[in-house]
Amino acid sequence: MKTGKDLIAEAVRLQPLLMEHSERNEELNALAPEVVEAIHEAGFVGMWVPKDLGGPELSPRDSIELVAALAYADPATSWVTMAAALSTGTGGAYLHEDALETVFGGKDRFPIIAGQGTRTGTVHEVEGGYSLTGDWSFGSGIRHADFIHTAAADPDTGKAYIFVLPVKEEYLDASSWDVMGLIGTGSIDYKLRDVFVPKAFGYDMFTETALRGGGIFRIGTIQFALLGHTGFAIGVGRRLLDELAKLAQAGKGRPGQLASDGAFLEEYGRMEARLRAGEAWCMQVWQDIEESLDAGASEVTTRQKTLARLALNNMTFAAYDVMNFVIKTAATQTIRPGVLNHFIRDMMVGSTHVTSSQPVLRDCGRELAGLAPNEHWVFLGLVPDQA
Repeated sequence: MKTGKDLIAEAVRLQPLLMEHSERNEELNALAPEVVEAIHEAGFVGMWVPKDLGGPELSPRDSIELVAALAYADPATSWVTMAAALSTGTGGAYLHEDALETVFGGKDRFPIIAGQGTRTGTVHEVEGGYSLTGDWSFGSGIRHADFIHTAAADPDTGKAYIFVLPVKEEYLDASSWDVMGLIGTGSIDYKLRDVFVPKAFGYDMFTETALRGGGIFRIGTIQFALLGHTGFAIGVGRRLLDELAKLAQAGKGRPGQLASDGAFLEEYGRMEARLRAGEAWCMQVWQDIEESLDAGASEVTTRQKTLARLALNNMTFAAYDVMNFVIKTAATQTIRPGVLNHFIRDMMVGSTHVTSSQPVLRDCGRELAGLAPNEHWVFLGLVPDQA
């Protein structure tokens, strides 16, 4: 079985291929077949699959490094990989035993599971399972998926679930992904109308109790999303700053050579520090969580969840600040097709994800300021302890 370090090394090895197909991903409005095959064959989609099912069950810090290595080469590839890995790995950990053979059995590699787990459709209990209806946007990776991962709530009971069901072409709206950035993710809309899902193929949306796998699955589904988006911001921010350094070395950029511009050099130093400090803090936060889980903690604490969300927000907007610095100093070098243009658009869109939103940041501030003494995190918001 490949270790985390093996997978990270493989991601670095594949960077030239991912860079080569970056523009083609945008042309196709989805990942190129060669890219899908590469990330699937390398085992990245299964990076969070439980060891009980033959997966590597990557640690949080190795996960961040892996996604960052992919994002450095192509943001869309990293985005699809982390989204599919989340859905595939958590499905392996939380799905009922009766669903495993259908989803994970009889295959020479792990399935791709993808969809939307932050916005809910509607579900009602029926004999033997559930009837599922809804319209979802942002189905990252769903065009390459074998199964859909989708969230839905029962209006009668208030319970929210994640469901895993086979992808059918009739569910997908291939024309719906018309965006300025992360075009290559092909994060299209999909809809379901009274689709029957057997009971074994649904689980509590907010569960942190795994049926199989190790301590990492005590973090719960949404914390896997935090890991992925942390790696995304690290990789994209680093690539933007490295590309700007190349411009400075080549004597390009804003009128007058950047290499001899004192203001540019000072700000470049600040941006380098901002990125490095942001990454170091993310790793420190997740090291603390890893050590707690390894020591037998039954759950991630409220403060640890706060810091994981805050570290992601800080890292996202450190990368965003780098993006703005690149726009300001590279000037017209950024407005034509090329790496800078591509990464600027992808960073801009990536920064709008709900995991780095203002409501999450406000709740982080409330908790850290001691203004939420009897509250805990459910998904991306603080709720009273009795809730």
